[in-house]
Amino acid sequence: MSKEVEETSREIHSFKTKIGDWVIVFVCVIIALICLLPMINLLARSLSGTDYLVKHEVYLWPKGLNFDAYTTVLKDAKYIKAFGWTALLTLICTLLSLAMSTLCAFPLIFSQLKGRKLINVFITVTMFFNAGTIPNYLLMQRLHLLDNPLVLIIPGCLSVYNMIILRSFFYGVPESLRESAEMDGASYFTILLKIYIPLSKPVLATLALFYAVGRWNGYSDALMYMKNKDFYPLQLLLYNILNNINQVEVATQEGFSQPGLQESLKAAIVMFSTIPILCIYPGLQKYFIQGVTLGAVKE
Repeated sequence: MSKEVEETSREIHSFKTKIGDWVIVFVCVIIALICLLPMINLLARSLSGTDYLVKHEVYLWPKGLNFDAYTTVLKDAKYIKAFGWTALLTLICTLLSLAMSTLCAFPLIFSQLKGRKLINVFITVTMFFNAGTIPNYLLMQRLHLLDNPLVLIIPGCLSVYNMIILRSFFYGVPESLRESAEMDGASYFTILLKIYIPLSKPVLATLALFYAVGRWNGYSDALMYMKNKDFYPLQLLLYNILNNINQVEVATQEGFSQPGLQESLKAAIVMFSTIPILCIYPGLQKYFIQGVTLGAVKE
């Protein structure tokens, strides 16, 4: 009798588990559709003919397929220049930010570091409090960084949140590895380069994705500190175009004077600035979940 009860309870538990799994799958599908449908609509609009766009007949599938909008964007030198500059800026900022995060996180795992707790407090406080926009602007002015490409690199080269993730991961590395290396006479930099960094590839790849996406999508710092249009990142160029698109003079200059072409070009520009960073994610996806999970194992 007890065996039958146990089997019945197992079947009920298995049935509940399956229902829970299907509910989770359903929720994930809904969230995925919410994220994908706007992108699919944008892609369809960028590939559709102007007549269909004027009539608002384009939803999830392009009508009157043509690539005129993309041809117009790719032939315009300012878009290509902004794309190249943003790609270079993203690469530099990502590498510098990873180096800064590593050099900041590694010393904080040593218990013999004097003032470690106080340093951790100071670093953490910066996550919640900052001077504000005007003091930051005055600081950049005093440092002679206004209208300087370095203003897009130096101020944001370290994220405290990302550094804490990396520090938490370093805490999870067995101390025996470090102690054995120290007994063999290895220096701190040798320990970092030979032990910690090779073991930290998942979390470093995750942080690289965070830093790259943040810099690629960033435009507020350039909006506040840059006047030289030669160093405008792609997102700021896109912001200025879409923000001023209703002005007749700007619309004519940018090629948006025709209503249908206006919609097609706007969609093409957005896709032009979005696709590159989307292509990076699949290559780092296998590290993404693993890196975030491992980074939270131990504090």
